[in-house]
Order: sequence, then structure tokens, then C-alpha cells
Amino acid sequence: MDKVNLLGTIAVITMFISLFLSFFLVTVKTEHKLSNRLFAFFLILTAIDISANLGYLLEIPLNARVFISSIFLLQLPSFYLYVLSVCYADFKLRPRHLIHIVPFFIANLVLLPRFYMVNLASEISFIEKGGSMLEIQFNHVLIHVQIVLYLIAVFMTLRKAKKIYLENYAGAIVESLNWLFQFALALSAFYFIALLKNIFKFSEYPNVSEWLKIGLFIFELIIIFWYLYKALNNPGLFRNIDSKLKLVQHIISEEKNNEQLAVTEKVYSEELLKLKKYMTEEKPFLNPSLTIQDISDAIEIPVRDLSILINHKLEQHFYDFVNTYRIERAMDILKDVTKSKVTVLEILYEVGFNSKSSFNTAFKKQTGNTPTSYRKNL
Repeated sequence: MDKVNLLGTIAVITMFISLFLSFFLVTVKTEHKLSNRLFAFFLILTAIDISANLGYLLEIPLNARVFISSIFLLQLPSFYLYVLSVCYADFKLRPRHLIHIVPFFIANLVLLPRFYMVNLASEISFIEKGGSMLEIQFNHVLIHVQIVLYLIAVFMTLRKAKKIYLENYAGAIVESLNWLFQFALALSAFYFIALLKNIFKFSEYPNVSEWLKIGLFIFELIIIFWYLYKALNNPGLFRNIDSKLKLVQHIISEEKNNEQLAVTEKVYSEELLKLKKYMTEEKPFLNPSLTIQDISDAIEIPVRDLSILINHKLEQHFYDFVNTYRIERAMDILKDVTKSKVTVLEILYEVGFNSKSSFNTAFKKQTGNTPTSYRKNL
């Protein structure tokens, strides 16, 4: 099988899987409809972008193929909006988000005079000159700048969302954010390879560019299959956070002067005793979906003060603070000889965890051992 046939076969398979998964995301019943639709849109754009490489099979006109190729400029914006919708429960598409389609329009506008508005012979001549044309050079720079800026924005969003979650929640979304971070890394690797492909395309080794293109399609197919596997096996993968929540460092910076902090310092010790008493006696940590708001309501301490107390004064994320109590409870069960037949899986659910991996990670972080080895060493 020559490179053209191999490229076409892989492209068709990738398009089919992308469209199938997008159909699944749009039709599946879920509370996260916006997130699913945004990712479905990202996959549809991916399929359309791939179709530009099948012009010899689909007999797509040259100007249409170039226009389809420019749709690449909509992919990362749609993925970025998807990440926002996954991270924040109150995220909604608003008119201001239309700014993300500006690069797509700019890329096509610069091609209008000397490509879209000329005859076929002039179009062919324009494409043959390739990298020497100012419009092509501009669009390549625009694409690569966009890739860098959006990937930075994605990672910054995930970093902030994870930190806010650790400071306010004690569920399993951290694993979801970690997975989304891995997915973003995979996309980063994909776009880096695409950058190399474009460099070789206009170099003395265009053959290398063709092989990299085949590698990109295979990589893209693997990424989509990976997401499909995750989506089917973890339908409740993501739980959003409230975008109105602030990082503790921002709350601290908002305090107008040190005198205000000094006054607050006097009541922290009393609030800490109240908090620890509540955690020990009422055991709210057994709730796998516990939030800092739940505790705030129960002990009547404002969320702002409670967040500063735990995340700043104790120098411990709320997530880790709650898990400390869960692990101590798990250790008590593991030490109890009358409960020697209770499995580790049963224990982790009993103490408030809802994921084996998060339980093992937290347990090893606190004790230096896995739950199984801890029980054996008693």
C-alpha cells in the first residue's frame, strides 16, 4: 500500500470515528449537554479538517479545500471552550465568545484578493508558489501563534480549576482534571508534530512531511479512541466547580490591611477547635461529595473564613484536610482484627472515597504504604 492509499484509509477511519463519537455525545442523555456539544463540535471540525486531505477522492475544488483547511483555526478555540465548560458548572456560551472565530475570518480575508477571487489557473499558480506567498506565510504564523496561545490558556485554566477544587471540594474530580490535563498534553504533542510537518513541507525534505502527516492521522485516531474509551467507561467523568469561587491567595490579597488580618487571627483558634470537633464527632468526611460549603453551613463559619483557616492557616488544601480524616478512619478499620475480611474496596467506599486510585494515592501520601501493605505489616 503506497503512502497515498495509506493516508486515505487512515483519514477515512479517523473521520468516521470522529463523526460517530460526535453523534454519541450529542444524543446521549446527560446533565453536561453543553460540554458534550462543544466536544462534538471539536470532533466535527476535526473530521472536516481531515476531509481537506481527501480532495483526490472527493473531487473537492481547490478553493474549497483551502477554505476547509482554514477550519483548523476553529478547533483549538472549540477545545478551549470545552475545557471551560468542563471546569465550571455555570459556564455558558455568550456573544463575547464570538471573538474566538476572528482568526478564522482573518485567515480567509487575507486570501480573498489573490486566491478566492481569481480564476482556477491563478489559484493553482498561487498554491504552487506556496511558502513564497505573503498570505501563506501570514496564515502559517497565525496558526502557530494561535496554537501556542490556546494551549497556554487551556493549561492555565486546568491549573486554576484544580487548585480551586482542592481548596473547596473533597470528591473525585481531581482525577478527571488530571485526565483532561493528559488529554491536553496529547493534543500539544499532536500540534508539535504538525508544526514539524509544516517545517519539513517547505524544506528540502518534503517526503518527511508526508510521513509525518500519516503519523499525525494515526496519532489523532489513537487520541479519539482514547477519549471514546474514557467516555463510555466513565459517563460521569466530570463534576464542575463554581467559577465564582476564588483562590485563597486572591482572598488574602483582597484584605485591605494587616490590621484586619490581625483582628481575624484572634478567632481562628476558636474556629479551628470548632472545626476539628465537628470533623471528629459528626464525621462529615464520610460523604464522598463533601464541599467546604457543606461544612460552612453546618458549623456556621463563613466559607471565606473557613477557606482561609484550612487552606492558608493550616497550609493544607481542603481536599487533603478531608482525606486526612478519611485515611485515619481507614487505618482504624485496617487495624481492627474483627474486620480482617473487609476488602480494601469496601473500606475506601465506607470512609468516603469513590475511587480506588485516589484512595491508594492519599493513603500512600499519608502513611508511606499502600492499604494492602499497611494491613500486612500490622
